[in-house]
Amino acid sequence: MGEWHEDPRGFLLGLYKTAVASAQPSVVVPAGVRSVFSGLSFPAGRMPAVPATVFGAGKASAAMAQAFEQSWPGPVRGLVVTRYGHAVSCKSIEIVEAAHPVPDRRGIDAAARMIDMARSLKAADLAVCLISGGGSSLLTLPIPGITLKDKQDATCQLLKCGASIQEINTVRKHLSQIKGGRLAAACFPAPVMTLMISDVPGDEPATIASGPTVADPTTNEQAAAILDKYGVDNRQKLIAALAETPKPGNPALKKAQAQIIASPMTALQAAARHAESLGLPTCILSDCIEGDAEQVGFQHAEIAVKALERGQPLLILSGGETTVQVRGNGRGGRNVEFLAAFVRNLNDLPGVYALAADTDGIDGTDEIAGAYADPTTLQRAKQQGLNLEDFRSENDCHTFFERLGDSIVTGPTHTNVNDFRAILVVPA
Repeated sequence: MGEWHEDPRGFLLGLYKTAVASAQPSVVVPAGVRSVFSGLSFPAGRMPAVPATVFGAGKASAAMAQAFEQSWPGPVRGLVVTRYGHAVSCKSIEIVEAAHPVPDRRGIDAAARMIDMARSLKAADLAVCLISGGGSSLLTLPIPGITLKDKQDATCQLLKCGASIQEINTVRKHLSQIKGGRLAAACFPAPVMTLMISDVPGDEPATIASGPTVADPTTNEQAAAILDKYGVDNRQKLIAALAETPKPGNPALKKAQAQIIASPMTALQAAARHAESLGLPTCILSDCIEGDAEQVGFQHAEIAVKALERGQPLLILSGGETTVQVRGNGRGGRNVEFLAAFVRNLNDLPGVYALAADTDGIDGTDEIAGAYADPTTLQRAKQQGLNLEDFRSENDCHTFFERLGDSIVTGPTHTNVNDFRAILVVPA
């Protein structure tokens, strides 16, 4: 039967590592560098020593900067902001660490410096932007009239109430001096080439890190409606301050191009290829599943039951970004909320094993990527006196799986292509 039958846990952990490895900046950035030259219409095969000013933001941005330095043939300078603990060494590009998912002063200072650098560029210069998930929080520069605390409070409330990433980023863009295409506009008349690692369902460039170099189709009216929808405190002040973003067709963005170099599907397909090479049939449900984490967990459990009834081994993969409505004071996060609902619905059904983890190594705010579950999960919990429902009601599923020894802890992975879910069905 192969490793997936003999060691389900090890097999699923190996799939996760395969998925993460496929989206590493060291793997995907060099190809992106070649595309930059192609986009600038240089002769095929030629890589002249063009100077580049690099800007970047996101959990993967420091590793992207390092890979870019190693791939780019010309002089490089720049500034990149990443999450605390995610910095890597670069020779010529300055790396700044700031807070995520709630912004802090270091992120503001870095964003202000980037805007100043961008405004100094001339038509003969080249700007390269390295963008990945997490950039929205890290690249924070509030519009006049809005304070850092205003943005922190609004971000916290939208995260807790279960707003989608598209909704959160719509608000962020209209309260920012750098997001929603404004960084690219500041670079004009210099050409801007953006390389993106996508962490958003649908891989929409305007949503990834709130699209600092991409024209924004959303409006002030939409941002205001989202603030009203979720009853955000202080929303009248926020609504009054909303500023419109550069739209498609804006002349200041005519020299800006963006390319996605890795996405959630990149990771799912890499995992599928590995499983199929071992003779295990594989189904990718989708790379852009959204919705409440608990409901998605219940739905995946139903799919697993139906697969089990067929009597044939199957690997079920999915990705995307679910949401959580915070009720308690636990440690989160959305992948373990998904997994807890999945486990509850299966009730230790034999033959089903699952892993759910974020590819950046952080599920929620804890330094835990996710967790593993198998047909003994609830039995082992009962033996330890752990009631799953108590942990679910407090949004504290990390603690539940941690006490069972089933947490997945990787540290920073230096990439971010969103959630990775793998369900192994092995009929008796």
